[in-house]
Amino acid sequence: MLLPIENIIRRDDALALHQALEQAPWVEGIRTAGGIAANVKANLQLDETSALAQQLAQAVLDAVRQHPLFISATLPQKIFPPRFNCYQNSGHYGLHIDSAIMTLPDGQAMRTDISATLFLSDADEYDGGELTIETQYGAQEVKLNAGDLILYPSTSLHEVKPVIRGKRLAAFFWIQSMVANAIQREQLFELDQSIQVLTQDRGSADNEVRRLSGLYHNLLRGWASV
Repeated sequence: MLLPIENIIRRDDALALHQALEQAPWVEGIRTAGGIAANVKANLQLDETSALAQQLAQAVLDAVRQHPLFISATLPQKIFPPRFNCYQNSGHYGLHIDSAIMTLPDGQAMRTDISATLFLSDADEYDGGELTIETQYGAQEVKLNAGDLILYPSTSLHEVKPVIRGKRLAAFFWIQSMVANAIQREQLFELDQSIQVLTQDRGSADNEVRRLSGLYHNLLRGWASV
């Protein structure tokens, strides 16, 4: 499932992040690439151990953890601390698949179920730089505005096309969901969205709303690992 979430962080906050990154000291992104990805990665990244990177990462985490659509779609169990990258001067990241297992700063291992890119530059600030994701329906190009986020399966081949004008700033991170099965997770998301609509139309005391809500929680109880 590819899911864009507009304004997952407020416009003012997105611009503040952008401004902070404009002054940031960047390092070569290839140092964090493993395996085949190291051969196709040409970008810059913020040193994730720096105080600035940790401050900005916490701001992103605080925002996404409070967003109902993000929670509904991902059912997060663990979230990898956001990192930040910069593409300019033909910088790109060729086709690759994200690592299946990553290590959190506290040493815990996490499974990457869902990948997330939070755009911090508006689409008209640069040419190229599309996030292209291979799906069963063909390649899908994504280029959103500052403050918008895209969720996509970590199992998918994807790339960032070369940026031929301007600068593309973004945050990126991964989520381990409580529901590892992507089909089950998408079914729960669709059911939850229907429950939200019906609740608005009928109220939370409606019998059918209660029935569907009970079904949702019983499915989640059976499918989730916590």
